[in-house]
Amino acid sequence: MRYWQIGMMLLAASGAASAASAATVARAPFGTLPDGEAVEGITLANKRGMSVRIITYGAALQSVIVPDRRGRAADVTLGYPSMTGYLTKSEYFGATVGRVANRIALGRFTLDGRTYQTPVNNGPNALHGGTKGFDKVNWRVVNVTQGPTASVALQYLSPHGDQGYPGTLATTATYSLDERNMLSVEYRATTDRPTVVNLSNHAYWNLAGEGSSEGAMGHLLTIPAEHYTPTDPNAIPTGEFRPVAGSVFDFRRPTAIGARVRDASDRQIVFGKGYDHNWVVARTLSASPRLLARVEEPRSGRVMEIFSNQPGIQFYSGNFLDATVIGKAGRLYRQGDAIVLEPQMFPDTPNRPEFGSVRLDPGQTYRNLIQFRFSTTRAR
Repeated sequence: MRYWQIGMMLLAASGAASAASAATVARAPFGTLPDGEAVEGITLANKRGMSVRIITYGAALQSVIVPDRRGRAADVTLGYPSMTGYLTKSEYFGATVGRVANRIALGRFTLDGRTYQTPVNNGPNALHGGTKGFDKVNWRVVNVTQGPTASVALQYLSPHGDQGYPGTLATTATYSLDERNMLSVEYRATTDRPTVVNLSNHAYWNLAGEGSSEGAMGHLLTIPAEHYTPTDPNAIPTGEFRPVAGSVFDFRRPTAIGARVRDASDRQIVFGKGYDHNWVVARTLSASPRLLARVEEPRSGRVMEIFSNQPGIQFYSGNFLDATVIGKAGRLYRQGDAIVLEPQMFPDTPNRPEFGSVRLDPGQTYRNLIQFRFSTTRAR
């Protein structure tokens, strides 16, 4: 046999092996909006038993299936089995939130001497972009890729004046899944005039499984932050960077979430009815993703590490899940059944120069890269 024939055979065998190990993408209808517009579901799957479904409505994570230490798979994020739930009571399950994630005091901010008013939808404040934020629009699939890393890119064009925000904002959310069980979401945005942008993902996590009778309060949480930003009774930061040392907000070592979540001796816990605060991992953006949080579920052994280029992470302990929502497994979602960890700039930054800036100008590109790295621990 000639050398070139041997080379061709080796190349073909290599290609077949690569194809066998490649992550895949599958597309299917998920439902329709009241006006008849179709909502699509895109499933990314790898050969290690992990799969992720993204729906175009809200560019949202609808399902994240991850094996435990024994190889048993479970869906670890909250959500609905059909569009009915997302349209009835969204709860921001898995959604892309923006233009400005988290809260803006009184829904008002000033940019270049002009004051802008966004809809108030959380007491006296604007939350996650307003009454029709990015979580309540149908995004468009612009690209899918199969290979060692499977991905889908979705796009939404937010017009000038949308929810009171200036500038036409072109936003892309790209979800990727690789063979190391790393799920990434990268948000990018550009504008045609000065505006403010702070995007994040609002997935609710229960590493025991969203259909499990186990809540998330037994999860061990680590946040490598020396400070957090305390709030007023309306969940707006006061502007203080308060040390976590000696407080119920100290998660520098792995700590069970439920150990102090009801500790009424700290007024901040009373204000939030649990944790609903921003931890300051850094004061500035990073060129590359850094660790913002680690979560471990002891029984299953599942571990999730969250990396991002953002300086802060909002930790919400599921305080307002009230057993009025039935999830994918047919179980009621109760208080504390899941947690939210959102990498982002700090809440109310448009009104807090000491927090940095969420300003975006023409010619610039906003970027938030979030990595959810899943693994397992051995039984103890």
